[in-house]
Amino acid sequence: MIKNAQELKLLLSSPKKIVITTHKGPDGDAIGSSLGLLHLLKQLGHEVQIITPNEYAKFLHWLPGNNTVINYNGNEIIANKITSQAEIIFLLDFSHLSRIATYADAIKNSNATKVMIDHHQDPDMDIADIIFSDISACSTAQMVFEVIEAMDMSNYLNKVIAECLYVGIMTDTGSFKYASTTAKTHHVIAELINAGAENAKIHDLIYDNSSATRIQLLGYCLNEKLRLYPENNAAIISLTDEELKRFEFKKGDTEGFVNYALAIEGIKFAIFIAEKDGIVKLSLRSKGDFKVNQIANKYFSGGGHMNASGGMSELSVNDTIIKVEKIIIKYKSELTKIN
Repeated sequence: MIKNAQELKLLLSSPKKIVITTHKGPDGDAIGSSLGLLHLLKQLGHEVQIITPNEYAKFLHWLPGNNTVINYNGNEIIANKITSQAEIIFLLDFSHLSRIATYADAIKNSNATKVMIDHHQDPDMDIADIIFSDISACSTAQMVFEVIEAMDMSNYLNKVIAECLYVGIMTDTGSFKYASTTAKTHHVIAELINAGAENAKIHDLIYDNSSATRIQLLGYCLNEKLRLYPENNAAIISLTDEELKRFEFKKGDTEGFVNYALAIEGIKFAIFIAEKDGIVKLSLRSKGDFKVNQIANKYFSGGGHMNASGGMSELSVNDTIIKVEKIIIKYKSELTKIN
């Protein structure tokens, strides 16, 4: 950390053209860490642009700097031009170029110095010139804070940066309830609040600001689409494209739905399956030592964290359910063992 931070500090000692990017389907950690870093770099006099592979949830749009973010989808020409001119490219919250979809070629072809900051397992160590990788960190936003500290730049920490990083840490720890939340995490959160982050306001904007149709969709999922497998300590929620359209689905509306299945007594493995624009995606969550990242990687071309991962299926929603049911049966001994 210290060695790489000092190398990065030297790299940032004179004004540069900088691009920040993050993974496809950016979540709170991806956007929070990106915007937090953007506001730091602007204070240092750099020309900075965030480019995301695609759109992200509306409940994150209140974050300061959101209106400057370029969505690569539909803006490929300008995004490619900015990327080709960049002198530094930050890769946040991902460690494999496959995670940025069609934007990957522009990053590959760039001659910029690349800096990765990420906390996911099995990183590609050839992805960047300077790498900050810590799989024990609760979030990339916490790592950005630690990099700022290591560069002796804590004096630049202000309310705007603090609120962006707070969002990243809060959302990636499930409001500080996951096992990845450590004493260090709470120390960082205390520093962010001291710097001006309004924690109650942030919680309200993220968690208590849903549309009526989103709440109705959640109710429909729990009443009509929840499948329980109590003998295997597992649960599935699924939605088709038609069902999403019925409830006027907007990006981010199903965020966190899988956690309602996992919150049921006895459930150790929860899966949310959704068809969006003809693509079937899965969110996998678990409790204890059941490694859903291995399930996602082995069966659904995905990955992530031990207890929170994602993947994709080439099958229909119904056929994907059948496939997941077979997986649940296959892993019954692990799901039903007493820890």
